[in-house]
Amino acid sequence: MLKPSLQLKLGQSLTMTPQLQQAIRLLQLPVLDLNAQIQEALEENIMLEMEELPGAPTTSSDTTAEIETIKAEDSWQTSSMERIQDGGWNGEIIGNNDIADERGQTLHEHLLWQLELENFTPRESVIGEALIDAINDDGYLVADLEEIRSWISEDARVTVDEVEQTLRKIQRMDPVGVGARSLSECIVLQLAQLDESTPGLATAIRLAENHLDLVASQQYAEIRRSLRTSEGDLDIALALVRSCHPKPGLSVSGAATEYVVPDVFVRKIDNRWQVEISASGIPKLTVNQQYAKLLRGNGDHAVLKTQLQEARWLVRSLEIRNETLLKVATTIVARQHEFLDHGDEAMKPLVLKDVAEAIGMHESTISRVTTNKYMHTPRGVFEFKYFFSSHLSTVDGEDQSSTSVRAKIKKLIGAENPAKPLSDSKLAKMLAKEGITVARRTVAKYRESLKIASSSERRVRDPR
Repeated sequence: MLKPSLQLKLGQSLTMTPQLQQAIRLLQLPVLDLNAQIQEALEENIMLEMEELPGAPTTSSDTTAEIETIKAEDSWQTSSMERIQDGGWNGEIIGNNDIADERGQTLHEHLLWQLELENFTPRESVIGEALIDAINDDGYLVADLEEIRSWISEDARVTVDEVEQTLRKIQRMDPVGVGARSLSECIVLQLAQLDESTPGLATAIRLAENHLDLVASQQYAEIRRSLRTSEGDLDIALALVRSCHPKPGLSVSGAATEYVVPDVFVRKIDNRWQVEISASGIPKLTVNQQYAKLLRGNGDHAVLKTQLQEARWLVRSLEIRNETLLKVATTIVARQHEFLDHGDEAMKPLVLKDVAEAIGMHESTISRVTTNKYMHTPRGVFEFKYFFSSHLSTVDGEDQSSTSVRAKIKKLIGAENPAKPLSDSKLAKMLAKEGITVARRTVAKYRESLKIASSSERRVRDPR
C-alpha cells in the first residue's frame, strides 16, 4: 500500500522578474512603437525625466553633400537656368527645394530601390543600373546613350534603342523629372504629369521645349509672337513652368516617404565598419535625482517609491535593449562586411544560431532583436533579417548564401543574349563553374522568387 511522504528536491528554474519581462517586451518593439511607450511613461511617471534629444549620427554623405549647379554641356542651358533661378523665375514659386534625405539616402539609392520594385525585366534592370550610375545628384543624365550602352557587357548585345526605352521607364520614377538630359526635358517631364485639361499646359510644354532662353532673358513679347498667344495665357503657362523643380534630384527626402526609423547606423571609418545606436527618435531617459533623494529614509509616499522603482527598471531595460541591439548588429556587420563593400553577391550565409552563439544569447532573443529592427548602411536601410540566409555548399567547402546565389542568377540573366536566354540547367552549370553546387530545381525556385520568367518566355528575336 502506498503511503504519503514528503520529499526534498533540488533543481533550477528560470523565474521571469518584472524587470526581465519588461526588457524582453521593449526589445521586440520597433523604434516608433518604443518612442510611443516612452512618451506614455514620461506622462505617467513623475520620477522620469528626459535628456535633450541629440541628432542622428552624422554620416559621410551628410558631411560632404553640397548643392551644385547643373553641369550642362550646352552653355546657354547653364546660364539660362541660373538667370531663371536668380531673376527670371520667382524662387518662392519654384517647386520643392528640399535637400537630400537627412538619414543619408542618396538619389542613386532611391532610384535603385525603385528599380527593384518596378516592373523591369532582368535585361532592363542591367541597363537601368547603368543609366542610374550616369544620373548626377541633381537628377540629370550626364552621359550619352551610346556611352552608357558601351558600359554593358558586349555579350548582352544591348542596342541604343533599348537604352532609350529603359530611360523612358526611369523617367517615370520618383522624383518626377529625373533622368532628363537637359533643363528643357526635365521641365517637360514634370509638366507631362499634369492632367491634360490643366489650363495653359500645352503652351507651357511648348515654352519649355523651345523658349527657356527667352524666359531667362525675360523677352516675353518675343515669346508671345512665337507662340501666338495672349499675355494672359502666357502668364498662366509661365506659372506652370515656374512651378517645376529645376533640380529634381535634390527633392529626394526619405523622411517624407519612409515610415521606418533605423535602430543602428553603420559607417566605414578608417577603413573599418563601425556600428552605433541611433540617437534619433528615442528620448534619453534618466531618473529624477532630486525626487529620489527626497524619498531616501522616508517611509511615506509609497506611490512615489513604486514609481521610482518602475523608473529605474525602465531606464535599465532601455540600456539592456541598446546593448543587445549593438551586440547583434556588430556581429551581423562583422559577418557581412563583404556585402557592405560589394553588394548582394558577397552576402555570406548566416542563421540565428550563428549570432546567438557569438554573443552568448538564446536564438529566441536574436529572433526578437532582428524583427522590425532596421540598419542604416551606405547601401540603404535594411531590416536585420535581410542579412540572414540559408547555406549552400561549394566545391571548395566554403558555404554560399542563398541571397548571394539569387544575385548571381539575376546578374547572369540580365547579361544573357535575348535571342538565346539561359535555361535553368545552363544557369546551374554556370554556377557550378564558379564552385557553387546547386540543383536545377533550386535555380528555378530562386528565379521564380525573383519574379523572372522562364527561358522560353524570355526569348526574343535577335535585335540585330
